Amino acid sequence: MNTRTRRAGLASLALLGIALSGCASAGATNADAAGALTELPADEKVEIVFESYNLSNAGIWSDTINTLLDEFMAEHPNITVVGQPSDFGQPSDSSTGTAASVQQQLLAGDPPDIAQLTFNELDFAATTLGAQNLSALVGDEGLEEQFGGEHPYHERAQVLADWDGATYGLPYVFSTPVLWINEAQFEAAGLDPATVDLSTWDAVAAAAAQITASSGAPSLSVTCLVAGGSWCMQGLFASNGAEVLSEDRSTIGFGSDAAIDTVETFRGMFDDGILTNEAFVAQYEAFAQGKTAIHVNTSALQGAFLQGSQAGGWALSARTLPSFGDQAVVPTNSGSFLALFATDPAKQAASWELMQWMTSDRAYELISTEIGYLPLRNSLTEEGGSLYDWVEQNPLVKPNLEQLDALEPWTSYPGDSYAQVDQVLATAIEESIYYGGDAETAMTEAAERAQGLIE
Repeated sequence: MNTRTRRAGLASLALLGIALSGCASAGATNADAAGALTELPADEKVEIVFESYNLSNAGIWSDTINTLLDEFMAEHPNITVVGQPSDFGQPSDSSTGTAASVQQQLLAGDPPDIAQLTFNELDFAATTLGAQNLSALVGDEGLEEQFGGEHPYHERAQVLADWDGATYGLPYVFSTPVLWINEAQFEAAGLDPATVDLSTWDAVAAAAAQITASSGAPSLSVTCLVAGGSWCMQGLFASNGAEVLSEDRSTIGFGSDAAIDTVETFRGMFDDGILTNEAFVAQYEAFAQGKTAIHVNTSALQGAFLQGSQAGGWALSARTLPSFGDQAVVPTNSGSFLALFATDPAKQAASWELMQWMTSDRAYELISTEIGYLPLRNSLTEEGGSLYDWVEQNPLVKPNLEQLDALEPWTSYPGDSYAQVDQVLATAIEESIYYGGDAETAMTEAAERAQGLIE
């Protein structure tokens, strides 16, 4: 597939531009600074809309979320939840669509009460889109209660939706990039999947070369390198000493020598014939069908890959993200947070109840076991926790849990053109790896263009 066609969808949010700028103030709330959220009387009926890109996908994603919504309504008979698929977003391209869907509805005067937004949209949500400031609405005590409990949020997870000293959402579902393995293809090439070294990218390239020689087809696919994979590409850059944005959020960093070297590493793999040239969705579909041996993607596809391996009669296993030489691996998280847009006091109260439920122990029991997302209340996986036996019986989740301790957040670019920055970067990476472009020239020019977009 010609990867030049991947970029068309990335322009959708950019076309909406700054239409909402000034129409929604960041942190607008009906509550006072103490967090006086209106309590919903048990006999007051209210209907709320929950928009989720997980509901846009049939099968394990939508089935799991709908189960949780049904359970919530059974326990809260006075609250009706309308589950609404995102009009724009999908797991593979959610960075270009979830905020666009909410934005369009805001312009029409009928936004969802709660929306599942990806972390690269945090700046935009807090400063332009009008997500409620939960620190003001719920208060510090309410947030402490939410993030605490018998199984508290992992310390790296609970702050991921904080912005400028306040909390603008509840971290909801996310994962780290995982190295997925088709053990049958390793064995066919004379490699023992249990012992083969895949700890570094050099080692991965060596294994892929042996498998490619055996199969006659490229055996490695890395979704980070194409449009839709910006979240894990940030982790690859960071693992090689590069950054996409300076700490003070003023300077684009992906034109650096380290970033260029990262791209050139994968250009070498493509030139060697071991790296596939496919779009994001085509990559994970090919792996699920048993066509490739090594695949880097979110752990949220664990359920889909298990179904594919069982149907195809091959064994699936997983490893942590490889390193660049002896440098520390810095995984970034994919995934999302729940943002509250309701302004009616009754709908705010009902929405907060649902947000707490969707991030509860019960929610992560289903979300983790059915879909493969990380349980943000990670002590559920420890001995005595409800997910302990499941983890012991399903070692595929262990690389994901291991990487949680080293997690760095998915960077959101400042300003309303954040999606365009990702588009510029993805274009430069693809041109450098797949189409013979000079990486130094492409990445330097991309950084200069992106700098103009954030200023």
